[in-house]
Amino acid sequence: MSADLPPLVVPFRGERYAAQDRLSALIAPPYDVIAPAERAGYAARDPHNIVHLILPEAPGDADRYAGAAERLAGWRNAGVLQADPGDAVYVVAQDYGLPSGERRARIGMFAAVRAEPFATRRVRPHEQTHAAPKADRLALLRATRTSLESIFLLAPDADRALAQALARAARRAPAAHAELDGVGIRMWRVTGAGASELAALAGRAQLYIADGHHRYETAIAFAVEDPHADRVLSFIVSAADPGLTLLATYRIVFGADRDAANLIEGWREWFDVGRVAPCMDRIERLAELGRDRTACIVAFPGAYDVTLVLKRDARLDHIPGLGRTPAVRALDVARVEALVVQYILGAGTTTPTLAYTPDPRAAFDAVRNGKAAAAVLLNPPKVEQVFAVADAGDVMPPKSTYFVPKVPSGLVLRSLA
Repeated sequence: MSADLPPLVVPFRGERYAAQDRLSALIAPPYDVIAPAERAGYAARDPHNIVHLILPEAPGDADRYAGAAERLAGWRNAGVLQADPGDAVYVVAQDYGLPSGERRARIGMFAAVRAEPFATRRVRPHEQTHAAPKADRLALLRATRTSLESIFLLAPDADRALAQALARAARRAPAAHAELDGVGIRMWRVTGAGASELAALAGRAQLYIADGHHRYETAIAFAVEDPHADRVLSFIVSAADPGLTLLATYRIVFGADRDAANLIEGWREWFDVGRVAPCMDRIERLAELGRDRTACIVAFPGAYDVTLVLKRDARLDHIPGLGRTPAVRALDVARVEALVVQYILGAGTTTPTLAYTPDPRAAFDAVRNGKAAAAVLLNPPKVEQVFAVADAGDVMPPKSTYFVPKVPSGLVLRSLA
């Protein structure tokens, strides 16, 4: 890290709901994973739920961004939101369950991270962004001058120093509890030397964006407009945290039925083809097949589930769409997308549509119930693969990563005024 640059991670003076005993009614998931119907549900929980700010609505032709700023100012004036007395980092533990039934706890911390161009290489992305979401978030940021929700960053932590320090901070009685969509939340405010130590550990090397690429690039753009607003609210988790979970995102193909026999015959060029026994757990079988090679399971209507395992001598150099760097070309998701999903999409007579889910049951049910033509299940990427893509300056295919649980919005805010 360059000694000429300011510290990457610092404590900050947070702003929180005064009613810490009612946090469950006031927080929400990140804006970009909330469907319209879900937004209505969160909004109905409480007139001060954070969704009223992160996904503002305005009647008629009113400026919804200005409306969010006016609402935020009203909450501050009424004491709904209150600034803490001094700088801190906010340690948060999230207790959650996986689709398999396993329970885990992930520990991270809210801190203020420099919003600086990717050219410094101190914060590294792995995802392509789009203009419309960035314009939306920038308009909201200009109006409110507040980090209303955080980005999610991963910190390399080979010696586990950050993970251990966060675990120690989480041994005390928490300052607040909440629950959001089945995930238990505990939070601690750490000040003084403890906050400085955690910030230094989190910022001693580069950080990687897990979620929130659009919000980070928006923060960079806003910092150009206002150099004093050069930090973004961030939730940082150690890459060594045992509760860190990265799920696969399964593909569901809707449209006319695909000819499974013809597809399978074409796949034999690259894959060893097999069948899944009816009594076998599909996800366990997939993990077993993919231990040292790219593998996937394709479900067709009629309980016809096919296993595809990449041949050891498969030549992929001539395959278009696999990515420009070795880091991307080595990804299961890139290979499955190019060799399996695109073939299914192109095999029908009608224009297909593609949906995504991290829930294997939802993928299988869509096929079994006759709603989908096929579903493709694949193994999740590893965190080190995400890092390798970011280190190479490349991006992963769309819908490659799904970190769980999502970082709640509304636990802490950061004013940029």
